[in-house]
Amino acid sequence: MSTHSIPAEGRPARSGGPHPGILATVSFGIFLVSLITSAVLTGGQTFVSPFSPTGQVAAFFQQNVNAIRVTAMLQFGSAVPLGIYAATVYARQLRLGVRVPGPAIGLFGGASAAFFLMLSASVTWLLSRPEITTDVTLTHALAFLAFITGGVGFVVGIGLLVAGIAVPALILRFVPRWLAWTGLVIAALSELSFLSMAIEPLQFLLPIGRFGGLVWLVAAGFLLPRNRAAANQEPRASHSSHVTP
Repeated sequence: MSTHSIPAEGRPARSGGPHPGILATVSFGIFLVSLITSAVLTGGQTFVSPFSPTGQVAAFFQQNVNAIRVTAMLQFGSAVPLGIYAATVYARQLRLGVRVPGPAIGLFGGASAAFFLMLSASVTWLLSRPEITTDVTLTHALAFLAFITGGVGFVVGIGLLVAGIAVPALILRFVPRWLAWTGLVIAALSELSFLSMAIEPLQFLLPIGRFGGLVWLVAAGFLLPRNRAAANQEPRASHSSHVTP
């Protein structure tokens, strides 16, 4: 019989899997590097909006091939630790005894966000190909596709991931209450961002969900307890009366 199959007496079981806080930090860090790299390689230009005139959109992609290609590569790469984060937190929530739909909703949201980010990055990579950008109408259509998948698709997924963590964490006091409530606000705004598909002024919700959601995932990843014993030993509530002696 294998000796490592039986845990040592009095030794807490290992939680297993990578640390979610580190995963979220890596994902967010790669995403920030993609923005910085794009700014450097384009000489400080902002990424063209697909709502700009067709000629302007096509010209941007024709003139910034290297910047577009590197940006697409980095954004694709940032989706990988995000997907692993969703799976890791899902497993941790089950280990913490969460038996409500929240973890499954969060896993669905995280997987969706990672998928849409990969799709957006793949479409953006296509826009770095001169064979594509010679057709200005096709270029404009692909720019809209990259925007909607990396914008609304990604942010709505992030919102579900945040909500799937924040709701059980608030009820079971796994994280500070202010952090859980902040997550719920970010999640609500992220879900409302789908309205921007028809009401363009609401596009301001997209950066709130994108940046706010990723920052929140970093904080939650470091504060979420590893197991139920750790949750009991490190109470998140402000009232000590909730702590089991």
